Amino acid sequence: MAAIRAARRDELELLRAIEADAGRMFAAIGMDAIAEDHPGSITELEAFRAAGGAWVAVDGDDRPAGYLLSGPVDDALHIEQVSVARAHARRGLGAALIEHLATTAAARGRAALTLTTFRDVPWNAPYYARLGFRVVEPTDQGPALRAIVAHEAVTIPGDAPRVAMRLPLAAARR
Repeated sequence: MAAIRAARRDELELLRAIEADAGRMFAAIGMDAIAEDHPGSITELEAFRAAGGAWVAVDGDDRPAGYLLSGPVDDALHIEQVSVARAHARRGLGAALIEHLATTAAARGRAALTLTTFRDVPWNAPYYARLGFRVVEPTDQGPALRAIVAHEAVTIPGDAPRVAMRLPLAAARR
């Protein structure tokens, strides 16, 4: 099992590098605009860290190999970003970060985890579906999740279909 801990301020630039590295995978499937998109700024990452919503999966030297950003949205904790460096991919780090967040969300009295993602990218919606997330139709989205979806529709480059997904915490604790 991966070691998960809160991100430290001095690691934020490394988190940006992890996201940029992970994002390069999109070029292999023709999503160059996403592959070239810039990760969040240090200021944006610090806001998540300061609010207790930035987690890292670390290697044996306590160096981040992946990270997750989250914050409250409607009745859930929302996954804003989860990225794993390509050198550490396919080892369960993303799933471990999500499981850690599920435990955190339950302790904070949240009903679920939510996220938005690309519908057809294999390591996006199909991956999250394997973890138990289900698509949330627009009519079933809370107001804050609906606002995130609307914002992403005009700010995320490209025209690949996106979906909102939800994991009830009871499902996360199988």
